Amino acid sequence: MTKQSIFGRIAQLTRANINALLDQAEDPQKMLDQMVRDFTESIREAEAAVAQTIGDLRLLEQDHAEDVAAAADWERKAVAASTKADQLRSSGATADADKFDALAKVALGRQIASEKEARDAEPTIASQTEVVDKLKAGLTSMRAKLEQLNSKRNELVARSRTAAAQSKVADAIGSIDVLDPTSEISRFEDKIRREEARVLGQQELAASSLDAQFESLDDLDQQTEVEARLAALKLGALDK
Repeated sequence: MTKQSIFGRIAQLTRANINALLDQAEDPQKMLDQMVRDFTESIREAEAAVAQTIGDLRLLEQDHAEDVAAAADWERKAVAASTKADQLRSSGATADADKFDALAKVALGRQIASEKEARDAEPTIASQTEVVDKLKAGLTSMRAKLEQLNSKRNELVARSRTAAAQSKVADAIGSIDVLDPTSEISRFEDKIRREEARVLGQQELAASSLDAQFESLDDLDQQTEVEARLAALKLGALDK
């Protein structure tokens, strides 16, 4: 995956308007699941590409550091050779002094070459560093978008479950309305009241029967008294 395609993929995914996409989806949960899979795969590919880009940058930085170190090393060698040449020349060993001056020149040439390589690499390193920073920021945005997707998916699943639960409750309430248990209770209550009324009627009937018996007993007593008085009257008449 080239840097340009990485940037394009990152820009496309991070610009995705989740809510707008959900509004257009026939099955939002399935669409979110697919988006999560796509984002996860895209992030995996982007991470691999960015890691390679970072690796290339680190190699450039290592080469640059080596060129800088080499330039410094050749500078030290040039100084050492030049100093040795001066010492030899002062002691009259001109031929040997010329050899060390030649070595100093070689070292200076190597120093200049190393410095040039280091300088030439610096714009590329700066450009690659900028690219890597952008890619890292893009990956951060993609990961944030993936978290948003996961959160939206979890919210949607929770809402779906809540709606299903509410539907079950509504169905249960509907079935309760159809088979209203309170009507059964009312009928049972009416049955009990009728039974209580029947018992009251029996009690009242029994009381009425008992009163009638006492009334017949009173009538019997009165009749008996009448008979007794009649007998007494007859007895008194005979005595006269």
